[in-house]
Formats: sequence, structure tokens, C-alpha cells
Amino acid sequence: MRLHVLDKEIGDAIVQAANEVIDGKLDADFIVDVYQTGSGTSTNMNANEIIANRAIEILGGTIGSKTPVHPNDHVNLGQSSNDVIPSAIHIAALESIERNLLPALDYLAESLRMKAKEFDDVVKIGRTHLQDAVPIRLGQEFSGYASQVEHGIQRIMTAKVNLRELALGGTAVGTGLNTHKKFPELAIKKISYYTGITFCGAPNRFEALAARDAIVEVSGQLKTVAVSLMKIANDLRWLNSGPRCGIGEITLPSLQPGSSIMPGKVNPVVPESMMMICATVIGNDAAITIGGQHGNFELNVMMPMMAYHLLESIRLLSNGARNFVDRCITGIIANRDRAEALIENSLAMVTALAPKIGYEAAAKIAQEAYATGKTIRQVALEMKLLADDELNRLLDPMRQTEPGLGG
Repeated sequence: MRLHVLDKEIGDAIVQAANEVIDGKLDADFIVDVYQTGSGTSTNMNANEIIANRAIEILGGTIGSKTPVHPNDHVNLGQSSNDVIPSAIHIAALESIERNLLPALDYLAESLRMKAKEFDDVVKIGRTHLQDAVPIRLGQEFSGYASQVEHGIQRIMTAKVNLRELALGGTAVGTGLNTHKKFPELAIKKISYYTGITFCGAPNRFEALAARDAIVEVSGQLKTVAVSLMKIANDLRWLNSGPRCGIGEITLPSLQPGSSIMPGKVNPVVPESMMMICATVIGNDAAITIGGQHGNFELNVMMPMMAYHLLESIRLLSNGARNFVDRCITGIIANRDRAEALIENSLAMVTALAPKIGYEAAAKIAQEAYATGKTIRQVALEMKLLADDELNRLLDPMRQTEPGLGG
């Protein structure tokens, strides 16, 4: 209407109808399945027809008559499915990331940082290759988890930059045929105003229509976050394993009976739900990657599927991260006695002696301890390779959690 290419009476009715769509009043009329034509034309025309028919109704006309409001000539004026659908995907994804995902990941990172601080004085055995390694503080372990999430946030922040570019104004193949030259600038300015997010016209609308590289990039970063959360969730399951015949260095909150046949059994429900979320996000990324490959000549032809899986991944990670904090992370308890007992029995404790007595002598102590069932401390005392006070100083687990050579 501002460009004087649409009659004001018709335009006002379209605006009113579009606002009703925004308010969810016409949701039941959006009936087209995700699996449709790859351009999203079916969904775009579903929207155009709903808006047109409601505008006709507002103006006192007959629904389905296409008069006085036509879905193509009026509602779709200056637009094409080929530039509208990519723009809609970018807007929806970036809104969801800004409003839901990033706050949820910040919430998770902060929760892990708090646990890292709480557990900073809890010394436990480290593990590499699923074998006993040198001591580590539980707080250090959790600080690594927090850092994984923080890095994930930074990756998403970097990838979201390209989502700000909108294809609107490219129409069918990127040339802008049949649209007013000022239309994309004015429309994108309004989109930025209403969303509170700064969008811009794509510098090259041929790329913006033909390729979905920005979506592939963001999905790849979501996959990386999912891989991080899979590692964290699985570690928590193992650290909680037991309670008497596993590792048992931490206790997770008890949420529900864990077995229909074994009374008293409690399962790590939330970490396992997080792992399933992560598996879904990783699978979604595979589908999105395949979709991104199908930008044939001037148009990608798998956009509805890519949009569906991208938004699902954002939603699952957003909700999953908050649930992970509220029903798992905040309630974790460190089992200090169990952690200390495992350290004392670990053969890897001998590593702290190697700089003083040499690798071969340290290996003999470890072999003797393994063969006899004694601790490293007991065998080393018997061999009298070091003075008792020196030995106890070197075998202090807390001392081994900081950089430095023996001495």
C-alpha cells in the first residue's frame, strides 16, 4: 500500500487477516503436510489462500470466489514462494535461536559452572580409555562440561550471522521480476521492527534462492552442541552408575522407579532423555545436509523438510537443556567417600612417583600392587624407595590435580 501498488481497502483487509493468522485464529486451516513440493509453494499458497479468503469474508464477499481479493494477484503481490519460504525459514530459525535456544544454553552453562565451583574440592580418579588414570577434581571435570556448552554457544553465535540475510525481493529466480524495487527494503525493515531482530536483504539473492548453506551451517553447529550434550549426559550416567556395583562417584536426582520388575531400582532418566534428543538432532542434521545438496540451478527443492528438522532441533535442544538443568544438574550430589576410596585403590597413582624413581621402577610398583591386591602406597612403603613423608607428599591426590613435576 505504501508503494501504491495495492488498493487500500483490499490491503487493509489483508493486514487484518494476516494479523488473525499471527494470533493463531486460523491455524486449523493450515492443512498442507511438510512433505510436499520442495519449494514450499504448497505451504505458501495455503497461507495466501487463507489470508485471501478471510479478507474476502471481511469485505463481505463469498469465500472461494477470489474476488475482491485474489491469493496470487493481491496477497502474493511482489513475492514468490521461492523468496518467501527461504525468508520465513531464516526468520523462524533466528527467532527461535535468540529467544529460546541461546538463553537455555546460557542457563545450562551457568548451572555447570556452579557445580564446578561446588565440587572443586572433591578429588576423584580420572579415566582415559575407560581405564583408571591420574586424579582429577570433580569440579575440574564439570568445568570441562561447562566449557563445552560455552563453546557451543559461541559456535551458534557465529553461524546465526548468515540467517540474518533474507531472500525476499528475489521472486522466482533471484532477479526480482514482478516486484517493486523498494518492496524488499521496506518489508525487511518492518520484519526487523516486529521481531526485534535486525535482518537485511541478502547481498546476492541468486545465492539466497539457489542454496540453503546458512541452514546447513546452523544445523551443523546444532549437531556439535548435540554431540557435546551427548558426552555430558553419558558421563553423568556412568559416574552415577551403581549405586553399589558401579562407579558411584555422584548421585543423580531420583525421579521415578526405574524398573517394572526390580524394586528400588532408579534409572538416570533425564540424561537418557537428553541422549535421545541429541540422537534426533544428529539425525536431523543428516537430513538437512542431504537437503542442502539439492539446490539445483536457481532453487533448492527440499526446503520444507529442512525447515521442519531445523526448527525441531532448536526446540528439542532448548527444552532439553532447561529440563537437564532443572531435573538433573542442580540436584547432583558428590559421593566424596566413594571418590576417595577409588583413588586410593587406583594403580594410576604411581604416575606421581615416576619423576622421582623413574618409569621402570614405578611400573614395577604398579605390577606388584596389581598382583597382590595392595595399594600403590602400601607397595611403595614396603619397597622403601622413598622416605615415608616424601612418599605421602607425592601421593597426595589433591597435589596431583595441578600442573607440576614431582619434587
